[in-house]
Amino acid sequence: MSDIVPSESAEDRGELVDRLLRHVRPIVLASARVVEGHVRGYGWTIGSRAVLQVLVEGGAATVPQIAARLDLARQNVQRHVDALVELGHVARRANPEHRRSVLIEPTSEGRSAFARMHATELGELASLASACTMTELAVAEAVLASLEHDIRARASGREAEAAVEQR
Repeated sequence: MSDIVPSESAEDRGELVDRLLRHVRPIVLASARVVEGHVRGYGWTIGSRAVLQVLVEGGAATVPQIAARLDLARQNVQRHVDALVELGHVARRANPEHRRSVLIEPTSEGRSAFARMHATELGELASLASACTMTELAVAEAVLASLEHDIRARASGREAEAAVEQR
């Protein structure tokens, strides 16, 4: 890890966040290629794996709720859900709060498959960033969570602004 402490100017902060994001983009793309290799054996795509993870970790949800969590288009999530239903890894059930928006939930087979795949992933991930301490990794997680929050808020604000402009 770098021991460089940059100045606190807004310009320097912007440049530092830009450098951080330049590291994140290739990590996301390369990790997607690695994950893709793992999930193929389950009949999943990267997207369907993400949908299943949301359901395993968060419980039953509607397609729009899953889409919001993953920041994906509802139609894309619906395609992933349909594929997972065909595989028997998720099931649809009635939603007591909304007749037309069914709940999607993982099946026991889907939970087991996800648990096996995720255990393999965690084993591989444990060997990464070996130059960093657990504290440094926790700080990195906090920084990335903050960036995600702020970027989503900005994107959401721009979407709202665009909708107003179209009226």
